[in-house]
Amino acid sequence: MPEPTPAVEQDVPPGSWVQELTAARDEHGFTYFDFLTAVDQLDAAEDPGFDVVVHLWSMYRREHQLLRTRVPGDAPTLATATGVFAGASWHERETFEMFGIDFAGHPHLVPLLLPDGFEGHPLRKSFVLAARAAKAWPGAKEPGESDEGAAPSRRKTRPPGVPDPEVWGPR
Repeated sequence: MPEPTPAVEQDVPPGSWVQELTAARDEHGFTYFDFLTAVDQLDAAEDPGFDVVVHLWSMYRREHQLLRTRVPGDAPTLATATGVFAGASWHERETFEMFGIDFAGHPHLVPLLLPDGFEGHPLRKSFVLAARAAKAWPGAKEPGESDEGAAPSRRKTRPPGVPDPEVWGPR
């Protein structure tokens, strides 16, 4: 059996997202929907926003295809792919929840993973983690360089199954 070929990447305008997905499935034989996700391109100087990426697979030709489109960061909206690939539903719900990208026409675009009442989109680069704001990251300094004095020593552990010599064994 031949080795799979490297993935072919294709940039698609947001307006023709569904048409390009349909063409990839019907005309080019990419019938297996693998995943959909987003990448926050906040730092992109020329066009900040979100890249929405879909990975497709042709089982017969053993070829990959990546389709990518850029949606603006201030109004991230893209047409849903659920009419082309039913498996896109879960992925779009996750991307909606984690990045705040609205998939227009999605049949059930509701939160999927985060607890009720959660505010914000945790995979955006602009999202501030509350734990980092309240307390500094513990790995920011080397042991002994803490602002709070001497760093605690590391806990000494024994390999699994080795009993405590104070409790068991020769004295």
